[in-house]
Amino acid sequence: MSSLSIKKIKQLIDSKSLTAVELASLYLQRIDQLNPELNAFITVDREKTLLQAKEVDRAIAKGDNTALMGVPLAHKDIFCAKGWLTTCGSKMLANFVAPYDAHVVEAFNHSGAVTLGKTNMDEFAMGSSNETSYFGPVKNPWHLGRVPGGSSGGSAAAVAARLAPLATATDTGGSIRQPAALCGVTGLKPTYGNVSRYGMIAYASSLDQGGLMAVSAEDVAYGLNIMVGHDERDSTSVKREVEDFTAPLNNSLKGLRIGLPEEFFKEGVDADVAQAVERAIQELEKLGAVRVPLTLPNTSLSVPVYYVLAPAEASSNLSRFDGVRYGHRTHDYRNLIELYEKTRAEGFGAEVKRRILTGTYVLSRGYYDAYYLQAQRVRRLILQDYLQAFERCDVIVGPSTPSVAFGFNEKTSDPVSMYLSDIFTISVNLAGLPGLSIPIGFGDSHLPVGLQLIGPHFSEAKLLNVAHQYQLVSDWHQQLPTGIAQV
Repeated sequence: MSSLSIKKIKQLIDSKSLTAVELASLYLQRIDQLNPELNAFITVDREKTLLQAKEVDRAIAKGDNTALMGVPLAHKDIFCAKGWLTTCGSKMLANFVAPYDAHVVEAFNHSGAVTLGKTNMDEFAMGSSNETSYFGPVKNPWHLGRVPGGSSGGSAAAVAARLAPLATATDTGGSIRQPAALCGVTGLKPTYGNVSRYGMIAYASSLDQGGLMAVSAEDVAYGLNIMVGHDERDSTSVKREVEDFTAPLNNSLKGLRIGLPEEFFKEGVDADVAQAVERAIQELEKLGAVRVPLTLPNTSLSVPVYYVLAPAEASSNLSRFDGVRYGHRTHDYRNLIELYEKTRAEGFGAEVKRRILTGTYVLSRGYYDAYYLQAQRVRRLILQDYLQAFERCDVIVGPSTPSVAFGFNEKTSDPVSMYLSDIFTISVNLAGLPGLSIPIGFGDSHLPVGLQLIGPHFSEAKLLNVAHQYQLVSDWHQQLPTGIAQV
């Protein structure tokens, strides 16, 4: 029952074979059983969830039939949800109860979905392993000694362990696709501007994008139908015609041109990952796709550019956490300056402080032109690389990550090594493109490997079509972690 697709859940709810309360209770029971070990959820509120499920059942009894009636989902704890603890994985917001709903939460509530809880994450979305969360690390359901990836590791682990059929997430440099790959689930980062950031706690505003994780591309398509849409409350929200992302799922892949950038297949990719990616490409060829060799010459610059721009924006965005208006406040201070200093020293973790200091430095007088402006120029070159590539291909394909899930504390003492975990995902955020990771097999230690699909702006439907066709002829996405029992 916990592995039902969203399509099947809708059928059971519509036919009244299952109620929203019964389904929510099943997932809550599963969370009770598995979350103490996985730590995928920061907050679970049984009373709130069942109250929402009862309201959905009452609406169904009256004849209402919205898109995701009774479908349970989990929200990354970066989205404000009215009346729910919203911590962003930080001590700074450990006691913050959101007074309003984020656009994404509001949209799912209106669709009839039922919130199961808030998922764990790296503090303020800064991390690639989920080890920076104030609430402790999330464990990878495939191997409890390995990281789930970050920053949306809680959402990825929850979907992988079937604690939720659908989970929201965010992606600033790979925070959906990297954990999706390491946990063996399907994760989509939409085009920048396609999903409103209203009510999503900001890390780097020109890069942050809300997205989804689910078992299959089809389930992601159902969720994306709810999330996408113009929102006047976000000035970067794009006004476009409404799409049905489930409609093109069954289109043929015959003649699809898949671009293979040489930079994605050079040194740095582990052999087990490279082999799985090659097998997936061969499978796409059997479905009618053709290979197009190409190059993205500025790929190697994406990590240094990201770690100038993202910390610069973070240093500005996080200045609001000063102990005056909301969040943590130190108890021991003599004046206003000391209140600021002690509150921020106590409230932020080490990785957040590192990025705030880096960002403040690159924005400071004398260094702004040398670092920040130069990084913006290179960002433009990275975008141009992609635009030229898409003149020759329909989608770009490569590994989501250079390796399978690594061990806890393996990279915490070497930030650069940790940052390189996102080497294949960061350039997509810099260019504002959509990217999707799907499970394509297993590497060393029987750990999942992900394939990344990248498309032109607003090509989410094409990416989901390619992924769905691949998943119709494979079952990697349906594999359950060893020891995770079905209910």
